[in-house]
Amino acid sequence: MDTAGSSVDAFAEAADWFVRTTALVGERWDRPGLGEWDVRALVGHTSRSLTTVETYLAQPAAAVEVDSAVGYFRATSALAAGPGVAQRGRDAGAALGADPAAAVAALAARVVPLVAARSGEERLTTIAGGMRLRDYLPTRTFELVVHTTDLATALGLPAEPPPRAARAALDLVTALALAGGRAGALLLAATGRTAPGTSVL
Repeated sequence: MDTAGSSVDAFAEAADWFVRTTALVGERWDRPGLGEWDVRALVGHTSRSLTTVETYLAQPAAAVEVDSAVGYFRATSALAAGPGVAQRGRDAGAALGADPAAAVAALAARVVPLVAARSGEERLTTIAGGMRLRDYLPTRTFELVVHTTDLATALGLPAEPPPRAARAALDLVTALALAGGRAGALLLAATGRTAPGTSVL
């Protein structure tokens, strides 16, 4: 799919990291995860980056209404800040059942091959409107990378995503900063000017 499968490779790598990190939770599902979420809810929310791909592919779109990952995030920014997000995370965590780690592994084992078998031109129906799979998939890779980083941090594990997934997430961060007029702020943070200890230099 698209550039020699690079989007699929990044998605698969991000999904694998999520699966491997979730397998390390052990008995810590009730531990604080992110904000008002415990670890189970954080894992549940992150798992939606897999389930939505499967669900949306089963809902073909008649037309493309959003033509980029940046456009998707700009279109859904208000929804992402809405009160329903936290509850959906908790509900998704509960739906993972008695063995959340096994459920996540099974989900990834089903969804990643499903994506790899597609051309990327498939039109699917997202909450932002009709999109091509190749444009939607980077948004899911981004969510997997960011929230697996959150999960690793909550568990006291190294929070360093694998390279292809990390590059895909960082590329999207850069594109979002440029589109939103925040490139300067991002550069200041990345060089430690506004966030001490985070300089990449």
